Amino acid sequence: MRDGRLTGLFRRVGCPMRSTLANLPIGAEGRVACLEGAPSDAQRLVEMGLTDGTRVRVVRQAPMGDPIEILVRGCRFSIRRADACAVILSPPDHV
Repeated sequence: MRDGRLTGLFRRVGCPMRSTLANLPIGAEGRVACLEGAPSDAQRLVEMGLTDGTRVRVVRQAPMGDPIEILVRGCRFSIRRADACAVILSPPDHV
């Protein structure tokens, strides 16, 4: 299932940038560059509001590091670290 709206955001092979949402420290903010992984996982993240250029902040994380709580467009979500690894962020100078 290919959705035309995801073609610029979702890339199966990967992005040139390697900074991910899972690597962001608590309180830090980043900007979504693209998503990696299965199309169904990417679709779920897009439905949460994690689209190209969206600012995202790590609010807190569980004691063992999984899940993490993020702030996206004024809403808080808890996502698994594996899903956070699929969210590739823009370099810091573009935030």
